Amino acid sequence: MLSGFTKFILGFFLAIAVLVGGGVAIALYFMNRTGISPAKPVFSNDSPSVKAQAPKATKPGEGKSTLPSGTQAESSPTSTSTPTESPKATPSPKPLPPGAYRGRVSWAEGLSLRSQPNQESEKIGGVGFNQKIIILQESDDKSWQKIRLEGSEQEGWVKAGNTEKVDQQ
Repeated sequence: MLSGFTKFILGFFLAIAVLVGGGVAIALYFMNRTGISPAKPVFSNDSPSVKAQAPKATKPGEGKSTLPSGTQAESSPTSTSTPTESPKATPSPKPLPPGAYRGRVSWAEGLSLRSQPNQESEKIGGVGFNQKIIILQESDDKSWQKIRLEGSEQEGWVKAGNTEKVDQQ
């Protein structure tokens, strides 16, 4: 009789241990899955050619490249085996239309670019956080701004208050 009762108690604690262990494993799995950042959204107006360009060197010594071994070498036409393209002159920015000014997106999630100044109008693209824009005009009720993406001809409307004026140096 004692042996049957002992088996029952042992089986009961074993079942509880399996349930608790499974619950902990599932909880850890979901906690790890929610800790992974989602992929960055890609808007239809993203230009891969702009992202592929290397930043320009502005200080002496920034034109050097770091080799995998940690040593630095001057970049020169003789040290590369592939021909390099000569730098092109950057076109001077077009003059701004009257009343327009330069700005940037200050809303951290970016903005939807719309065809008309209302919430129900068609989305025609997106503008990322800190992206440079040109504010062309404001709607009559001052709740929408018509913008042009800097370096692009794409124009559209965004909600006012999500951009800020940038002083041009």
